[in-house]
Amino acid sequence: MMTKTHTKDLREWMVGAWRLVSLTEHRVGEISYPLGKDAVGLLLYDRVGRMSAQLRRTPQPLFAHDDWRRATDEEKAAAWSNYFGYFGSYTIDADEGAVIHHIEGSSFPNVVGSDQVRYFQFDDGKLILNADTPWGHVEIVWEKIFQQDSY
Repeated sequence: MMTKTHTKDLREWMVGAWRLVSLTEHRVGEISYPLGKDAVGLLLYDRVGRMSAQLRRTPQPLFAHDDWRRATDEEKAAAWSNYFGYFGSYTIDADEGAVIHHIEGSSFPNVVGSDQVRYFQFDDGKLILNADTPWGHVEIVWEKIFQQDSY
């Protein structure tokens, strides 16, 4: 069993900015890439318990206008289906090996107000998050790009 000291150590290790390495969905006998094999993303954890996750397909077509409010319905639909992001706070359950994202805002409104459990493991400097979702088992691999040393 991990102690509170271990939870603090885990938080310290997670704090910073993480670049997306891969996002895969696993179903029986099938692996898919919901945002493509070249998806990009950024995951941020800070010391006070705030987090943000942004993932998107790349490349994406540009809108016809530089003002996003003038996007056509087709442009909006394409942009929404090629992006997933949310923000909120997080807690760590060291005993379960899980980080819980408490969602306050999201591009997908159905998850707002929910707790999204991500089981974590660290492997060769990477953070691997696993979750069972309504559409399958998801594995997201992140690589640290910035360590937040202080405010």
